[in-house]
Amino acid sequence: MRILVTTTGSPGHVGPLLPFLDAIRAAGGETLVATRSSLAHTVAAHGYAAWPVGEARAAERAAAFAAARGLSSAAANEHALTEVFAGLDARAALAGTFDAIAGWRPDVVLSEASEFAGRVAAAHVGLPFVKLSITQYAVEHDVLPATDAALARLRATHGLRAAGGARSAQFTLLPPLLERPGQPGPPGLQRFREREAPSAGRSRRSGTDPLVYLTFGTAAPQMGCFPERYRSAIDALALLPIQLLVTTGRDRDPGELGATPANVQVRRWADHAEVLGRASAVVCHGGTGTVRGALAAGVPLVITPMFADQLDNAVRVHALGAGVHVQHGQTGLADAVRAVLGDRRYADRAATVAADIRALPTVDRAASVLRGWAARAAA
Repeated sequence: MRILVTTTGSPGHVGPLLPFLDAIRAAGGETLVATRSSLAHTVAAHGYAAWPVGEARAAERAAAFAAARGLSSAAANEHALTEVFAGLDARAALAGTFDAIAGWRPDVVLSEASEFAGRVAAAHVGLPFVKLSITQYAVEHDVLPATDAALARLRATHGLRAAGGARSAQFTLLPPLLERPGQPGPPGLQRFREREAPSAGRSRRSGTDPLVYLTFGTAAPQMGCFPERYRSAIDALALLPIQLLVTTGRDRDPGELGATPANVQVRRWADHAEVLGRASAVVCHGGTGTVRGALAAGVPLVITPMFADQLDNAVRVHALGAGVHVQHGQTGLADAVRAVLGDRRYADRAATVAADIRALPTVDRAASVLRGWAARAAA
């Protein structure tokens, strides 16, 4: 089987695809990942072949994102999806995506939910298509009318056909508990987990201060919050009886944060699986990958949301009792961490979510679904 995978290319969008890429490879399938040319290296770094496609000018993207500042979380999310991902990015990537289909002849197209050229191209040529949700279904559903309108304009501009009779599906790595209550997704939504479920037990040595992991992901450090947001969080948390591990992202120099107390370690990057196996709490911005990864390991969260779907994730985690939503910037951050570390119920609820994740079928099942589609397409 040949699966064309499409992504916007940033680490937070490539990450959810990796378990599926690994499973497809393990099943003997071939993959080609179409992504923005400037980010093709992020795909290659994981050992997968990349197909560079066109991309909007950096200044255009920056201006479009800047226009969302000051909007409500929901309005900003809709603006980013329609104006950037389904707008600038989709227009720029479309020709290259068609070239990948024509030149490589895939059996199925698999696109993460913020990449739209893949679904438009697949629909036009009649290829089976899978959308991988990378956030709560309700967050995507809220903006569906706006993104559908943006894609209709794109198709009209290029004279393209809309979806026809080709098979389609939707995958996700989110467990039911992390979905918005009352909006679990369409009946056909298929849920999976990684091939190896992380252990929900932590290996902190008795008698040592608990490890707290502070990360604001990979996008936030590039969006004007560095180093101030990091420095203020460190100043607040370093006063607690904890060991604090901070990651700045590969493109930021930890030295920009200046001197830090003895109980604080700052790195560009850390192995999340290794750290989560030792951590007692995670402090983060609420990105879906970070939230899901922490809870899969049974680690409770303190979330101070910034943009995109992060507010939705913070609200859901807080409602589940698996963490605390810090609602006013970083005011109260230390109190929230103190509460999570001091009340065992947060860890117990995080363990409940971890069990929900472990109950899901592995991505090997997703690879089997794709193989079946590929076989029928070739028949």
